[in-house]
Amino acid sequence: MIPGHGRVTDQLDLTEYRDMVTIIRDRVRALLAAKMTLAQVQAANPAQGFISRYGSASPSAASAFVESIYTSLTSQPTKK
Repeated sequence: MIPGHGRVTDQLDLTEYRDMVTIIRDRVRALLAAKMTLAQVQAANPAQGFISRYGSASPSAASAFVESIYTSLTSQPTKK
């Protein structure tokens, strides 16, 4: 696969990336279930273990990624 930016990748890389997003989403979801605020979720570092492999090792980039997941999960309509 040839992405819009970054290195050329294959299906294994894409699968690993999907798994990373799923793991971090599940971690954030668990922290939300514990009634944590965005600041508390970010302090818990749910992206730990993935920061250096995917994207930037910058704390602000990881924080923005976690915030995006948090916002996505908190803006979903509740199921009845």
